[in-house]
Amino acid sequence: MISPADILHAPILIVDDKEVNVRLLEGMLRVAGYTSVDSTTDPNQVCNLHRQNRYSLILLDMQMPGMDGFQVMEGLREVEEEGYLPVLVITAQPAHKLHALEAGAKDFVSKPFDLAELRARVHNILEVRLLHREAKNYVRELEASREVIRLQTLAEQQRSEQELTLAQETQESLLPRSLPRFENYNIHAFCRPTRYVGGDFYDFQQLTAGDWIGVLADVSGKGIPAALLSSMLLGALSVEFHSGTQPPEALNRVNRLLCEKSLPFQFVTLFLFVLNPDGMGQFISAGHNPIYLFRAATGQIDKLRSDAYVLGMFDEAVYQPRPLQLDKHDILVVYSDGLTDAENPREERFGPERLRNIIRQEGPAGSKVLEQAILKAIEEFTRGMPQTDDITFLLVERRDAEFA
Repeated sequence: MISPADILHAPILIVDDKEVNVRLLEGMLRVAGYTSVDSTTDPNQVCNLHRQNRYSLILLDMQMPGMDGFQVMEGLREVEEEGYLPVLVITAQPAHKLHALEAGAKDFVSKPFDLAELRARVHNILEVRLLHREAKNYVRELEASREVIRLQTLAEQQRSEQELTLAQETQESLLPRSLPRFENYNIHAFCRPTRYVGGDFYDFQQLTAGDWIGVLADVSGKGIPAALLSSMLLGALSVEFHSGTQPPEALNRVNRLLCEKSLPFQFVTLFLFVLNPDGMGQFISAGHNPIYLFRAATGQIDKLRSDAYVLGMFDEAVYQPRPLQLDKHDILVVYSDGLTDAENPREERFGPERLRNIIRQEGPAGSKVLEQAILKAIEEFTRGMPQTDDITFLLVERRDAEFA
């Protein structure tokens, strides 16, 4: 459980080429109670500093000589293999705000600084960052405690097995019994739950006049609590979409429901997308890991990064869609972080770069070949080693009408 002291002691880095701004921000944060605040006026030092100290938050000025904030974030993405940039952008240029969010920043604060706004935004980002780390650590600790669990009484073991079985059945019931067939699309899906049962699920629904919606969600935690929260989330989304609610408002409502009903440490990352037969659509990424879009015409891979809060943490959060376009033979690769976090016996991670390489190599052959290549790579990499997180992914390929 994250305490107020954890947030106040989290390491923070201030990056601004103007010393006066650095001192001003340091003072505002220290007055607010933050105890671990570093700073630099040299943007070239940021990546090395973050690699050494793993800051929970980086306050980053966008306009600096020699190396601007966007270049700094590009370098940070190489350091942060998970794709999560703990960056709060500082800018006086309104046009930079949206561009920064698209580049991976989690929030922004405008110049001149407002003390109350700065405190609120810093607190919110730190809370989400620490909760995400805590959830990951919890899963690893749970896996490491297997030997202790074996020493429990037989009755306790039986109860645990019954709970795990119920949670697994609940999770499996959330997945579609068969994949839908939508005009001009090929869809493939895979989900392998961890031994302790996580909260991954995916779903598809037909909307109006050829439009359809897909969603992949990753609920924090394991076991019965995660399975129950997954059930509640899927049920709430189904009700909203069957009622004709548009995706942004549906997520706004579901977020408020989760904030009210879920446990304090529970949250959900989610990637939702809507497409029509012509490949036009939109997406919303709520705190989810980067999603890849293979462009068949060029062989390039676009990254669709999150620019919205996770679900279930902030009841005032508002979810807005971004445009999405799939041309013929393009492939949308949607996955949970259990795929890139999969480990081999040497505790090495599968990693996003390995996944991107597979997409580049096999994407031109189509989604079916790509699916088989990903599954084979996971099997060869993990070598049967039990994983601590669900491995889930969706492939959506836009095809010519005669091949769909």
